[in-house]
Order: sequence, then structure tokens, then C-alpha cells
Amino acid sequence: MVEELNPQCSAKGCRAAAVWALRWNNPKLHEPAYRKTWLACDVHRETLSEFLGARGFLREVTEFHPTA
Repeated sequence: MVEELNPQCSAKGCRAAAVWALRWNNPKLHEPAYRKTWLACDVHRETLSEFLGARGFLREVTEFHPTA
């Protein structure tokens, strides 16, 4: 039996439901249009955004809508 997992925040140790999608890339490694995604809860949206932003990686923050 396979257990379905709900998308969770990417912050270390956080198991809260994902509410935000932080889209980012490392311009030294990725093509400009390429995006990686970290998920964030309301509590960790700002700290994860600051972490990526300080490195020049953050491209956009959008509401997270899981697909069925």
C-alpha cells in the first residue's frame, strides 16, 4: 500500500501544509527560464524567501495550488 502525502513546507523540520510556491533558480547553474520550487507555509514564507533572495535566486512567489 502506498501512502499519499500532502505537500508540506520545505523549511527544515516543518510539516505544515504548503500554501506558497517559491520559484527560484541559480543563474550560475540553470538556464534563465528554468525554475525549481520550494513550498512554504504562512510561517516560513518570509524566511525562505529571504534565504533565496539574499543569494539572488528567488524569481517569484505564488499561491500553491496542488494538482489532483
